[in-house]
Amino acid sequence: MPAVTTKFNEDDGLDLQMFEHNIKAQLAAGVHGIVLGGTLGEASTLEDAEKRVLTQATVTLVDGKVPVLVNIAEQSTKGAIAAAHSAEEDGASGLMMLPPMRYKAGDQETVTYFKSVANNTSLPIMVYNNPVDYKIEVTLEMFEQLLSCDNIQAVKESTRDISNVTRIKNNFGDRLKIMTGVDTLALESLLMGADGWIAGLVCAFPAETVAIYELQKAGRIQEAIEIYRWFLPLLELDINPKLVQNIKLAEVATGLGTETVRAPRLPLTGEERNHVLKVIEAGMLARPQLPDYKKLSC
Repeated sequence: MPAVTTKFNEDDGLDLQMFEHNIKAQLAAGVHGIVLGGTLGEASTLEDAEKRVLTQATVTLVDGKVPVLVNIAEQSTKGAIAAAHSAEEDGASGLMMLPPMRYKAGDQETVTYFKSVANNTSLPIMVYNNPVDYKIEVTLEMFEQLLSCDNIQAVKESTRDISNVTRIKNNFGDRLKIMTGVDTLALESLLMGADGWIAGLVCAFPAETVAIYELQKAGRIQEAIEIYRWFLPLLELDINPKLVQNIKLAEVATGLGTETVRAPRLPLTGEERNHVLKVIEAGMLARPQLPDYKKLSC
């Protein structure tokens, strides 16, 4: 599932034409869902009305082919519940939820926050567990409490600790689906039992990303590894404070986006930009020939 970027015009409005162009490329590559308004989607800069426009446009575009998940990253429980209601009204299939933003909530506060939203929506929820970037870890003990809510169904596992995949499986079996959320640990996590991949570089390289997933799922591990080894220098652009600018620059190279970001972000310049362009250029020159991954049988 791609965590898609949000496309902007030069006048800082939403570029729905380019946004839809990218979504169509994702669908053509065979993705299994779309995630809107995450870190890559520049969620912290989006207005509520803009999130609703993006949700409605995506729901219309996918036309039921794949689920559409909306990220919730709010500062208050009240705001998170309101965002969940909006997503539901706009046709979203599910929610991806971060812990409370800005305030570093304690364990019980965090559990209560997630449960309060879960109890006020019929949509399934995927908890985004990313203590590296967002400073709050949802522990196994906290998940024990959260799973009393039937609609808390998945975790986006971004702790950077690959053994967490096994810990979650050992504790919860299939009750809590695992979506790996770190591009540079994606294949490793899938091989250890993760159910899916919320991906970043898929925004620029949808076919290659889906091919890795489908190949490993079909047991064609060596073929998946070969593509993944080619992909790794590009995937490393995702684990960087400038991941939005990096991935948008990659989207330009593959014809799936523009460099335009929303302030306070600025496009890359100087040596930083040159480095990213070299990584992208090397990847484009060595882009692998993909097998017919859409017709694999498991």
